[in-house]
Amino acid sequence: MKLHHITMIALLGAVVAAPTLAQQGMGMGPGGGGRFAFDQDNTRGWALMTPEERIAHRDTMLSAKTYEECKAAQNEHHAAMEARAKEKGLKLPGPRQNACDRMKARGLFK
Repeated sequence: MKLHHITMIALLGAVVAAPTLAQQGMGMGPGGGGRFAFDQDNTRGWALMTPEERIAHRDTMLSAKTYEECKAAQNEHHAAMEARAKEKGLKLPGPRQNACDRMKARGLFK
């Protein structure tokens, strides 16, 4: 009898909770899909940049209209970060991934 009561309470709890759990979440928000995060995990020389430079780099990369523009901006950024690292006696690790290739794969270039 006790097991029957526990089962009924659990079933009732599941029935009450199901509609709440089935509701759609907030999601990524308007325009949230397809954006890229430029951060310490995927931006070469992140630690050598000021917050303003990070924002400018992100804006430059996202404003590239073609793959070639993206690669040019990326190469310029990599060269600047290599020079800055050399000035400070640091060795800049190689890029982990290619943002331009990822952006191209997502169809962001014409």
